[in-house]
Amino acid sequence: MLMIVAHHYVVNSGLHSEYGPVLSNPGSANSLYLMFLGAWGKTGINCFLMITGYFMCKSQITVRKFVKLICQVLFYNIVIYVVFLLAGQETLSIRRIVSVVIPFWGIGNEFVSCYLIFYLTIPFWNILISNLTERQHGLLLALLLTCYTILGSIPTFDLSFNYITWFGVIYLISSYIRIYPHQLFERKNLWGWVTLGSVAIAYLSMVTMSRLSLTDYFFVADSNKFFAVLTAVSSFLWFKNLNIGYSKAINALGAGSFGVLLIHANSEAMITWLWRDVVNCVGHYSIPLLELIGFSVGVILVVFIVCNLIDQLRIRLLEEPLLGWYDRKWSYRLENLFKTE
Repeated sequence: MLMIVAHHYVVNSGLHSEYGPVLSNPGSANSLYLMFLGAWGKTGINCFLMITGYFMCKSQITVRKFVKLICQVLFYNIVIYVVFLLAGQETLSIRRIVSVVIPFWGIGNEFVSCYLIFYLTIPFWNILISNLTERQHGLLLALLLTCYTILGSIPTFDLSFNYITWFGVIYLISSYIRIYPHQLFERKNLWGWVTLGSVAIAYLSMVTMSRLSLTDYFFVADSNKFFAVLTAVSSFLWFKNLNIGYSKAINALGAGSFGVLLIHANSEAMITWLWRDVVNCVGHYSIPLLELIGFSVGVILVVFIVCNLIDQLRIRLLEEPLLGWYDRKWSYRLENLFKTE
């Protein structure tokens, strides 16, 4: 989630727009730093889905889990819309209201909507996975990664897809790692070096592409691109094998991480207010490099921590009582809806 917030600091603020300072001055030290800082948002999305697939391929979704997820999304959609409407920075229209209260309003490449729909497909993915042999699973992965990632990372190759489709590919990767624990997947040092090498080569590609006046983020520009996939998979395998142990702090921050996304990237009004009005990322572009590093890292941490604390408060005050009421009144009646046997 920190990678995603950093990506938004650069991309959603105007720093990396067509006429923004990063692309206008690609060789400056500040641009080279910001180019690196903002490159890993789509990689972060892949990491998020890797975690989902790794655990959910051995589990089952329930109505309770989906109610929890949908209520979280609706809460922030409605509250943030009302706040910006009262502040005069949102429009009052039937179309806008519908898009706020129906979280599936558009499932092209809007992450939250696509994730909610994909979540409902998990039982069917699990049926497919459980009926594939290891060889079939591997061949299917090879076919899909060739189409979406190998060919999709060739500049002249025409590829159209949405996130729901791509999330299925990532789900197949993470479920393969979970179900077939090959010794190769356990080599912590190897995957650490692969991760660092992937990051370094990806950054070199950005610098080279920008010098050639081409799309600098091309190989990480979307979740299917080569280095967005390689970095996500290798870093997942690296961290999976680290002996971190149980951590209350990590679990607490993890519980509020999806809320960080739902708050800070909720709408165009929020994006404009946060990155352009309050933080003024473009206005801080020209400060000395060390100051820029301190400022940007500080902003990213503050956004993450504040949004995380807001979501922790929502969990305590709203989610836990709501789920308690659900467990008492509706759990027995509704849970069978998600059974696919």
